[in-house]
Amino acid sequence: MSYFRPALRQFAVALVLATAAALPARAELAAPAGEPVLTVRGAISVTNSDGAASFDMDMLQAMPSAEFATSTNWTEGVKTFKGVPLKTLLDSLGAKGATVTATALNNYSVDIPMEAIEDGVPIIAYTIDGETFSRRDKGPLWIVFPYDSSTEYQSELVFGWSIWQLTELTVTE
Repeated sequence: MSYFRPALRQFAVALVLATAAALPARAELAAPAGEPVLTVRGAISVTNSDGAASFDMDMLQAMPSAEFATSTNWTEGVKTFKGVPLKTLLDSLGAKGATVTATALNNYSVDIPMEAIEDGVPIIAYTIDGETFSRRDKGPLWIVFPYDSSTEYQSELVFGWSIWQLTELTVTE
């Protein structure tokens, strides 16, 4: 009987090692090399600083992007906005929650329900008509919906979620 115990122990160790090797590695998020422009906190599993994920502009621009042309209540004419889809950013951080609180430079904040965040909509825009935009021009980041594409994006609620001078996102359960 004792003859099989070392073999059983070896089998158990081999099983644990094989299982661990089969698990996906936790994604690493590099620290920003430049000035951070966006910090994501709360119910996220991928971080690069004290329970948060900070991004500089280069990091955001390196992520998959979406682009659309739309008019807004705050600009003249149709503009082309480009940025990282909010869902793409949150998914890359393992975000799990019911609400995303978006906060602007002046501490204005809005709560966006997770069910309002779709593939590709909204985006965290970092260019308008191919150019980055300054804080003076609602930048450097702006949550934008394709308002002209559907009446569902033309409501006071959605306009309220369209926060400019975005600096922080907080995911809550």
